[in-house]
Amino acid sequence: MPRRVKQVINMDVRERIKTVAVLGAGLMGHGIAEVCAMAGYNVTMRDIKQEFVDRGMNMIKESLAKLEQKGKIKSAEEVLSRIKPTVDLEEAVKDADLVIEAVPEVVEIKKQVWEEVDKLAKPDCIFTSNTSTMRITMLADFTSRPEKFAGLHFFNPPVLMRLVEVIRGEKTSDEVMDLLVEFVKSIGKTPVRVEKDVPGFIVNRVQAPASVLLMAILEKGIATPEEVDATVRRLGLPMGPFELVDYTGVDILYNALKYYAQTISPDYEPPKFLEEMVKANKLGRKTGQGFYDWSKGRPQIDSSKATDKINPMDFTFVEINEAVKLVEMGVATPQDIDTAIKLGLNRPFGPFELAKQFGAEQIAKRLEELAKQFGKKIFEPAKTLKEGKLEELLKAGKAEAEEKKEDEFKTIKIEKLDGGITKLVLNRPDRLNTISPEVLDEIDRAITQLWNDKDTRVIVITGAGDRAFSAGADLGGSIITHPFDFLEHNRKGERVFTRLREIPKPVIAAINGYALGGGLEIAMNCDIRLAKKSAVLGLPEVGLGILPGWSGTQRLVKLVGISRAMQLALTGERITAEEAERWGLVNKVFDDDKFEEEVMNYAKNIAERCAPISMALIKRLINKGGEVPMDIGLEWECTAAGLLFATEDMREGISAFLRKDKPQFKGR
Repeated sequence: MPRRVKQVINMDVRERIKTVAVLGAGLMGHGIAEVCAMAGYNVTMRDIKQEFVDRGMNMIKESLAKLEQKGKIKSAEEVLSRIKPTVDLEEAVKDADLVIEAVPEVVEIKKQVWEEVDKLAKPDCIFTSNTSTMRITMLADFTSRPEKFAGLHFFNPPVLMRLVEVIRGEKTSDEVMDLLVEFVKSIGKTPVRVEKDVPGFIVNRVQAPASVLLMAILEKGIATPEEVDATVRRLGLPMGPFELVDYTGVDILYNALKYYAQTISPDYEPPKFLEEMVKANKLGRKTGQGFYDWSKGRPQIDSSKATDKINPMDFTFVEINEAVKLVEMGVATPQDIDTAIKLGLNRPFGPFELAKQFGAEQIAKRLEELAKQFGKKIFEPAKTLKEGKLEELLKAGKAEAEEKKEDEFKTIKIEKLDGGITKLVLNRPDRLNTISPEVLDEIDRAITQLWNDKDTRVIVITGAGDRAFSAGADLGGSIITHPFDFLEHNRKGERVFTRLREIPKPVIAAINGYALGGGLEIAMNCDIRLAKKSAVLGLPEVGLGILPGWSGTQRLVKLVGISRAMQLALTGERITAEEAERWGLVNKVFDDDKFEEEVMNYAKNIAERCAPISMALIKRLINKGGEVPMDIGLEWECTAAGLLFATEDMREGISAFLRKDKPQFKGR
């Protein structure tokens, strides 16, 4: 979309949408209402019975009270004042600018609701459904305004999950799609555009073939549920796939497979044993019995039952295959699919990021084997994989994604200040600025953006809020599914942090609170570290059974020597900023009340006094000095000195010195 149009929509979204009607006060409905009210929208929440509405409001109150206690919102009462509960459909929708329907996934119920809403709502009201399976086009046809109808698929729980799939029906207008994307951003969520109305949209559709594979393994007697779950949990997942089916509901999987069998392929037809479980009310956790016995709270899965009869990577390969098919159908870009899977399923990597590691040939070969073994055409490799054109598809998608990204960041902030100073703020204060895969991606993008930015002479990295610079990796926000994933996650962090050392500008870490684990590793890869007196530093990884895997073991030795590095990394102890200064880990410590002012003065002094090209070459030489023999380093130093002799800045520096004036460096 052209930049001019996007700017207009950014300005108009809150003018266009002021009141949101949420239909349904259940698990999803009350969460969606809460999210919209927290973002400042007026909300009417409607359900068919007062008891349902009251239950939804009570859940909202409990949730808001917890958020207020944790400091994530200022006032629970203020948010509640924006939510109006009702059982009257006309009252709910008559003034609404946007309707979000979250009623049960039954066609007849949705049809009845939408036919009534269509008569009661304003002509310019936008209609959306939170359906996770039904075609948006079908639901839109229950109204007289299909061009104003789209899907807004939130994930459970809406308050915590950041992903929202924005789904285009066959007649949805561009204006409505663009406006809804901006609306999703305005409520603090991440929108992913689904440009073609297909069953399952993105996240559920990508997962669907893995469910078929799971059922086929059981149907053919290859492995038991416990053997499969023990094998998968060995890779670091909190739940195995069969335990997860029990947890969410056996009937949910059965109904989804039935729907996909009717709309995608007969290969999705659920096996007889699954149908018999549903008929016998063995639905998992909610009935006490499913694949496991839940009568004691949670099934005990014997980890010794792990087996080599299945290969967990097969589930990944069929998901990659389905993701490729979605791109071929024009549903979404590879980058958007990766984003959706990572955010919707709390995974560190998307299917296309994983596909790059294995390559089209290996994936296609294994898919052919699975298709033959289980007699399922849906496992056959997509055309792109079969023809070995995965790289071409990824390149085309990357070009489109870069155009869409523009300068938007969600987990960091870039602040351009006077005097050539740019602040890069880790912006997750509610999570102590912990580092997720998305944070790494955005830091990497920010470094690229600032690399050749002539207006930036000094970069200051700090954390939002006053509690933490960064408390390390976001261990609760991502699920590593395989040792190889964890390896790649570490390599990614190392590469991104190395770029901080390589960027041709001084980088200052302003440590304004906890700098633990990965947070300290970011700081150690900066050129200069300034800390608040109250800051606390440490590498706690050893107490978690892991290690400082983002260059910590290597950088720490270079900064403080082997003895101190051993002490900090082996014990996991935390040290004060003043102790870190004595060790040489921190360059300067400032009083808390003057910290920000002192940091800015420090950065400003560097930006004003020091020549940009000179700083870039000095930084490079010092970083390489500890890695190469002395004679090679000296040769590089002479070469760099010769390069500087030809710069305008060198002549300006010497001229200013002789005339006893401040030099005006231009980076030339």
